[in-house]
Amino acid sequence: MTTFSLATAGIAFVIALAIGRPLLAMLRQRGIGKAISDEGPDTHHVKAGTPTMGGLIIFATVAILTVATNVVGRESILLPLVAIVVLGGIGLLDDFGTLQGRVQWGLSWRLKVVLLVLFALGAALVLFYGLDTESINVPWLGQYSLGEFYIPIAVLVILATTTSVAITDGMDALAGGTLAIAFAAYGVIAVGQEQDFLVRFAFTTVGATLGFLWYNAHPAQVFMGDTGALALGGTLAIVALMTGHWLLLPIIGIVFVLEAGSDIVQIGYFKLTSGRRVLRMAPLHNHFELLGWSEPQVVTRAWLLGIAGAILGVALALQV
Repeated sequence: MTTFSLATAGIAFVIALAIGRPLLAMLRQRGIGKAISDEGPDTHHVKAGTPTMGGLIIFATVAILTVATNVVGRESILLPLVAIVVLGGIGLLDDFGTLQGRVQWGLSWRLKVVLLVLFALGAALVLFYGLDTESINVPWLGQYSLGEFYIPIAVLVILATTTSVAITDGMDALAGGTLAIAFAAYGVIAVGQEQDFLVRFAFTTVGATLGFLWYNAHPAQVFMGDTGALALGGTLAIVALMTGHWLLLPIIGIVFVLEAGSDIVQIGYFKLTSGRRVLRMAPLHNHFELLGWSEPQVVTRAWLLGIAGAILGVALALQV
């Protein structure tokens, strides 16, 4: 069973490649091109008009393969499946409002926060009452039940992870590569727990994301957009919660933590010092680019850091 679960990564990769080409052609035909913010590095302006909403490749692949192979008899997997579709839908709406040559509207940050909070709360309630997931696994110390206190923690984990991934999505293959690494790590953790259904879902997502990266590799033919970033960020959090090893998310997702943390530090320091900055530009990937690193250098080094965090996270998970 585990062998086939791992093989789904390869199957998902092929499906994503097959979906990607016609989807990319459709996005180009309809003029679904990303408008680039003037607040980013000048080098990013050449990317204006690049098709966005590429996250459709990922969650369409995951939905097709999960429904075909991983739902019957495994109703619990409906939660991450619904997450990737619902959050992808929210991201899709927001992406429609940030297209080049069109009126910039998007979802207001207040409305986006409300929608994400509502989803996170619903997911937390399903985890607690529907799946009896209420524990925390602590390396070397074991597993502990949190009772109803688990619900607000789960909400916070989902919101923090979703937001952090969205912030990370600012360079070609940056978010996609680090997400594939993180999902693979939790897939390995689920193997150790003999949660074959979760292994299959995690590696389906890995394969679908790798298929997307075929088109997102520098220079990107398509961007993930919030369509992919919100969907995969929230789903990664739910997968982590389902393993009980959500405490390891900051390690396995170290790149997301650094990216979101750099934004928080930059904004906070800017307000406290009336305009001074810690970084040349936040989030962190922009700072390194302005220091002279090329975009592929920033992304490759982020992948390496993500791999190191994933290895450490899996090693710690084995200590419970």
